[in-house]
Amino acid sequence: MRPKNALAAMVVTMIAAAGLATGAAAQMREAVTPQFKHELPNVPGKSLTSVVVEYAPGARSVSHRHAKSAFIYAYVLAGAVRSQVDDGPPTIYRAGESFFEMPGAHHRMSENASSTEPARLLAVFVSDTGERLTTPDQP
Repeated sequence: MRPKNALAAMVVTMIAAAGLATGAAAQMREAVTPQFKHELPNVPGKSLTSVVVEYAPGARSVSHRHAKSAFIYAYVLAGAVRSQVDDGPPTIYRAGESFFEMPGAHHRMSENASSTEPARLLAVFVSDTGERLTTPDQP
């Protein structure tokens, strides 16, 4: 009986460890919270959308492309965010700093620059109404 119990205990431990690893991987992703979305009354066919992106220590976004119509203004609310757009250099933006991204930009890197402190970013998109704002890169 003991070998079966030992085997069962080992399987349970492996499943638990896999669950913890999956949970840890999920925590390494950003959390995106929509804040505002409205069609622009004076610019037919365009909308303004804002989101807050929260990064736990060490968290990052998957690389992605922005909508071909989307102009993006980003403002770091707290912490520091490392960003790389298109072929530009990776740059760290700290709380109070901002940057922009041109329509159709390839956001190669967007991550918390700290492994110990959280970071928050406000992203404001002006885009064609109804267009998907981001599309993750294919693995």
